[in-house]
Amino acid sequence: MTLSELARAIGAELVGDPTTTITAVNTLEDARPGEVSFLANARYVKQLEATDASAVIVAPGVTNPRVALLKAKDPYFAFAQAVVLLHGYRKHPHTGTHPRAHVDPTATIGDGTILYPGVYVGPRTRIGRDCALHPNVVVYDDCIIGDRVIIHANSSIGQDGFGYATHDGIHQKIPQVGNVIIEDDVEIGANAAIDRAVLGSTVIGRGTKINDLVAIGHNARIGPHGILVALVGVAGSVTVGHHVTMAGQVGVAGHLKIGDNVTIGAQSGVVNNVPDQSTLLGSPAMPINQARRVAAIFVQLPELNERLKKLEQLVEELGTKDATDTRGIDSPDTGSPAAQPREGKDTAP
Repeated sequence: MTLSELARAIGAELVGDPTTTITAVNTLEDARPGEVSFLANARYVKQLEATDASAVIVAPGVTNPRVALLKAKDPYFAFAQAVVLLHGYRKHPHTGTHPRAHVDPTATIGDGTILYPGVYVGPRTRIGRDCALHPNVVVYDDCIIGDRVIIHANSSIGQDGFGYATHDGIHQKIPQVGNVIIEDDVEIGANAAIDRAVLGSTVIGRGTKINDLVAIGHNARIGPHGILVALVGVAGSVTVGHHVTMAGQVGVAGHLKIGDNVTIGAQSGVVNNVPDQSTLLGSPAMPINQARRVAAIFVQLPELNERLKKLEQLVEELGTKDATDTRGIDSPDTGSPAAQPREGKDTAP
């Protein structure tokens, strides 16, 4: 399409030649003539001087005379629209249920849903419309999956939760008799695992996006429109509010409540309840401003340790000197005039 057509489609203001033909989207570094790129972070604005892209999607305040600009209020969203327009979504190689998928006769599959080879759908499971379950996805019995859900390869939905009662030193398995409910418009990455509930349901709220290698414990409730990045682990019975972002390798201890609009930085360990609108970082997780102060001190620990050793040595030396001085004052000196008996005064025997 031409730049003018693309600008209209993504709601951007065009600064440049409207007749330029655009065929693809690419990065600023790799783009070639005929391709459009995007700039969502002001830190990379200097790359506009070197890119070979025919046009760049930018924020309204960005200017550059050497390249055509598509100015949008939300450049990243405009970029996403451009990718859809120019490249489209993945084309599935078949429709419906592949012959090498297994669907239990008691399960129900909605119209337009695609099941890839190796998919297993257990008894009494319900899957909604226009879903896509990629190769080797497993959905255990009695689970409920909404409409337009995407589950990528090798993920497991509804396996037993990690529940045991330890008696006389032996871990006795607790039957996990609940299920998993995945609401509409959820996407789950590859090799993710969502435990079924002990009783009731483990719930993934509508619109939530879960990355690869994420583990969700039994009876957890993830609110709508969350973002869980790779290697996140959420323990059992955790309640998560809406629009919560957990960056890579976040770990959340069991039975906690995380509020709405919370952001948790990478590798944080959450061990306490988290109020709404919080941004946390660190292990244990703490408010981000405090975490930054802690990090600033942490990187100085070797120097601080050396300073502490020197201070300890100085204190020890001062203590030895004081002790020597004190002994010099207290020790009797019979040869000094002050140590001799005064004339006419009684003296101790």
